[in-house]
Amino acid sequence: MVGRILVERHGEPEVLAWGEGSVGDPGPSEVRIRHTAVGLNFIDVYHRTGLYPTPLPYVPGLEACGVVEAIGANVEGVKVGDRVAYGTGPLGAYAEARVMPAAQVVAVPAGIDDRIAAAMMLKGITAEYLLHRTFCVKSGDAVLVHAAAGGVGLILCQWAKALGATVLGTVGSEEKARLASENGCDHPIFYSRENVAARVREITGGAGVRVVYDSVGKDTFAASLDSLAPRGMLVLYGQSSGKVSSFDPTILNARGSLFLTRPSIGHYTATRAELVESVTRLFSAVERGSVRIRVGQTYPLREASRAHRDLESRKTTGSTVLLP
Repeated sequence: MVGRILVERHGEPEVLAWGEGSVGDPGPSEVRIRHTAVGLNFIDVYHRTGLYPTPLPYVPGLEACGVVEAIGANVEGVKVGDRVAYGTGPLGAYAEARVMPAAQVVAVPAGIDDRIAAAMMLKGITAEYLLHRTFCVKSGDAVLVHAAAGGVGLILCQWAKALGATVLGTVGSEEKARLASENGCDHPIFYSRENVAARVREITGGAGVRVVYDSVGKDTFAASLDSLAPRGMLVLYGQSSGKVSSFDPTILNARGSLFLTRPSIGHYTATRAELVESVTRLFSAVERGSVRIRVGQTYPLREASRAHRDLESRKTTGSTVLLP
């Protein structure tokens, strides 16, 4: 038996209930992992609330690091005792141990510790595909990152800066502005007291930015469109403030033949080759120092409900790790 978080109904953080469950032996092409650290992500909130429909009951979580305890038949490239991590699911990471498809796990380099690995996989892979494949950021581009002091935001700011971009980022406090600035954000913008689009135009000399990375959704959608240069792209990759309920596509034409995309990690890691390519680029960026992963806070796994509450109330910075 292992400790785990089980969700039996959708709702507030209190539905994250600690209990025990069994973990079987791995089947063909599977491995069993003893977790040492589990990553917390906003998509976990979407699953918990039912915004992203999830069959009940379920164990939450898409990201973790740990040690391989057992392997099934037909598993190659992974052996018992290996340190591995994953960040694209399937659900079930909020547990002391679990069985995983071997194709979804990758070996962790010796220079990256377990908490960093658990904090970087989903967020780092997300940043990789956003910057390198959804919109290929180039030297000289101006980019806007919403929630710049969040887990993905900090990675985006650093990596975009390393690519030669001018980075603008929205923040909610002086502390978060300082944190974003320390991580590659050239121009923090206070969304609560500044007109974001007007400030973007001021910073860019009226030109606007080439791309907006928006994980907030409803509350920032209009400002994101208004911040773009002609033929710029709005990358809407999350909706922490809620869904964009309605949208007239002719606005894209009126604002300058803009592009809008709503990507997801699953479509960018659909094959083993795509996953390995993404993770290899991510690990390389971390090992050479272009990207530093900041674990802002940790919680015992059994206190996942408190971690969710703090995440939703914007009390967290950087990445959050749950410790089994």
